[in-house]
Amino acid sequence: MPSTSTAIEWTDATWNPTTGCHKLSSGCAHCYAAQLAPRLASMGQNGYTDLPWTKPNAKDNVFLHEDRLTQPVRWTRPRRIFVNSMSDLFHELVPYGFVDKVFAAMSLSPQHTFQILTKRPERMRDYLNDEETRTRVEMAMDVMSQELHGLGQFLGEWPLPNVWLGTSVEDQRAADERIPHLLRTPGAVRFLSCEPLIGPVDLDLESIHWVIVGGESGPGHRPIQAGWVRGIRGQTEASGVAFFFKQWGGLRPKSGGRELDGCTYDEMPDTYLTRA
Repeated sequence: MPSTSTAIEWTDATWNPTTGCHKLSSGCAHCYAAQLAPRLASMGQNGYTDLPWTKPNAKDNVFLHEDRLTQPVRWTRPRRIFVNSMSDLFHELVPYGFVDKVFAAMSLSPQHTFQILTKRPERMRDYLNDEETRTRVEMAMDVMSQELHGLGQFLGEWPLPNVWLGTSVEDQRAADERIPHLLRTPGAVRFLSCEPLIGPVDLDLESIHWVIVGGESGPGHRPIQAGWVRGIRGQTEASGVAFFFKQWGGLRPKSGGRELDGCTYDEMPDTYLTRA
């Protein structure tokens, strides 16, 4: 089965073992996934409803897709894969037992690099600091490997070197609340997604390897200011952190272009860089 192609500039493909979420903060106000879900539901696609993405509706909007778990294991061509572009792997309605299976699939797919982005880094921190997580993932790997007609397998490096862990930072409040949790999370690569950037931010970039910045798009989008973007670029340059400028945003995602001061910034972290 082919991977799902995507127009997201910083990844090659998307993989959605879970779908659905609920809006959590100001950065979620114009969430593209929440806007797209009712359209997908009307087309009969599994895992979506026409219910608004509110917390009370989350029990009906969040779906776990067991049938999608082994998809990346079967994709032979190496690629960067955004995990859950239509959800949040660490949503509170996604049980750790299912997250174990997602990590098992990623461990069985060392040809790929997986990018996990969450607005709930405190739950990701707790999961990856849990002393029992590695054992549970090994057990899930063994079951999954046998289902794929392979031999039982066990984890090598932990945390997984092919998994990048990130959190969303739309403004200073989100930065102050979320970055400390990410910094306490074991990971080969940690990153920040400042998209949609809706205000200036001072970032704690210690043990951060990559920063993505982007403006909001779509009807009612909140304009981004060049000074905010330059401010983050300056912080990454001073800290030796990779900087990726995704878009200015506008009514359409591509309408504002991607150049900042005449340059396009497509920097990526070194997969094996560890400064934890």
